[in-house]
Amino acid sequence: MGKGKLAKFAEMAENPLVVECPMAAVMQDEFPLCGHWHEDFFRNTHPIVLELGCGRGEYTVGLGRQMPDKNFIGVDIKGARMWTGAKEALQKDMKNVGFLRTNIEFIQRFFAPGEVSEIWLTFSDPQMKKVTKRLTSTYFLERYRQFLIDGGRIHLKTDSNFLFTYTEEMLRVNGIEPEIKTRDLYGHSAVSSVEEKKHVSPHEELWKVASSIQTYYESMWRARGIDIKYLCFRLSQGIPLAEPDIEIPMDEYRSYSREKRSSQETHV
Repeated sequence: MGKGKLAKFAEMAENPLVVECPMAAVMQDEFPLCGHWHEDFFRNTHPIVLELGCGRGEYTVGLGRQMPDKNFIGVDIKGARMWTGAKEALQKDMKNVGFLRTNIEFIQRFFAPGEVSEIWLTFSDPQMKKVTKRLTSTYFLERYRQFLIDGGRIHLKTDSNFLFTYTEEMLRVNGIEPEIKTRDLYGHSAVSSVEEKKHVSPHEELWKVASSIQTYYESMWRARGIDIKYLCFRLSQGIPLAEPDIEIPMDEYRSYSREKRSSQETHV
């Protein structure tokens, strides 16, 4: 491991906004913050929102900056990447932003029932070869329901036609009506279940949030002519979930590394 990474890990260990639990797979005891994030970490009662697969934490920090009345936790296993957002949040004394370093596969171990109000999935790996690794699969939705409030929102923002189409079909099969669905977030192709009724204010606010934070990574895809897709839906408790049976064309641009992220500033 390089000296740069070692230095970042050392800083992460000292950063009060970072909670590290990289060995979640072998965790035996109950996680101490489970059910206590409000009082022991944020020290307020504002709604908690997760960004799963937060990478450098650009979106987590951006959301926290825009909505001081909510608490945001970026979750990822890559500590050297997360260091960027964690350092910025600490330097800016952001009281409503935190980071959890762990595997998303075990996310249900870290939060109590009803402790989380929303989830953001921003540019997740589409995992085209394995359903159970997709963050919008029923495998993960069942985990989210263990800690998400009844009817909590899930936001998907992606460059991947494969992941977007898969998620669309998953919602259709399970009778879940999206609140917002568009294949071109920065264009004019929004589909809202209430547009015809003219009651669009809550959805306009969601649209504003989704389109107002743009990382360099996202700009990179847009520069290549790839539209950014956005889905927002509510996940209810109790209803059985089924996987869709559909063949979806693979994304054709995967040779262009999705992992190359820039350290440049987020555009907000």
